Amino acid sequence: MITCRKLLSEISNYLDQDIDPAALQELETHMAKCPNCYVVIDTTRKTIQIFRDCEPYPIPQSLHDRLEEALRKRYEETRRENS
Repeated sequence: MITCRKLLSEISNYLDQDIDPAALQELETHMAKCPNCYVVIDTTRKTIQIFRDCEPYPIPQSLHDRLEEALRKRYEETRRENS
C-alpha cells in the first residue's frame, strides 16, 4: 500500500509520466482515496501547465548579476561543507 509520503516522493515521475504501470496504478488508487494527495497532484499539474504556457519575463541585469553571485557563493559553501 502506498503512503502519502511515497506519493509525494514520486510526484515528479508521475507528472512526467515516467513511471511503471504498476506504480502508476498504485498512485492513482491512492489519490482516488486521499483527497489531500489528489489536491497536491492537481494543483502541481495546473501550476506546471500555467507556467509552461508563459513567456519568460526578462529581469534587469543587476538582479541577474546578484542572483548569479548568490548562487555561486552558495555553491562554493556547499562544496566546502562536503569536502
